[in-house]
Amino acid sequence: MATPKRSYDQQQQQQIVQQVKNSGMINNIQSPRRDEREEEMSRSVLAMFRAKEEEIERRKLEVRDKVHAHLGRVEKETKRLAEIREEIEGFTDPMRKDVAMVRKKIDMVNKELKPLGQTCQKKEREYNEALEAFNEKNKEKAQLVTKLVELVTESERVRMKKLEELSKNIDILH
Repeated sequence: MATPKRSYDQQQQQQIVQQVKNSGMINNIQSPRRDEREEEMSRSVLAMFRAKEEEIERRKLEVRDKVHAHLGRVEKETKRLAEIREEIEGFTDPMRKDVAMVRKKIDMVNKELKPLGQTCQKKEREYNEALEAFNEKNKEKAQLVTKLVELVTESERVRMKKLEELSKNIDILH
């Protein structure tokens, strides 16, 4: 059976052999001894390639055998687990009714929690918006107070200056 990998490897092998032969054809004029050497080299390359190909095939078969063996064990374990599951399902739970009742109560509480959670999120959003508005107004107030302090300070300074001028004028008149 020729796999795409194998045919690709064969193509590579043929290319290598062809390259070796071509290099021999170019230099073929030089000596027949060199042709023999190149022919021997191409046979050696071909033999090495075939040996590697056989090694790969052997390893592939080993892996396939291991996988099949493992799959057999897995199938046996799966059957055993199915048997155990059937045995477990066969047991009756003496607390089954109590468990079912508690589960129903949990479901009812979950249904009640959902709208409460939504209300809580809505209120939290409203709170955050109100807090943000409060903080903005507080900032505005702080800026206005700062402006007021500046104005009062300036006013006092101007009044003090005028008082000093009046005082000097009075001192000059006396």
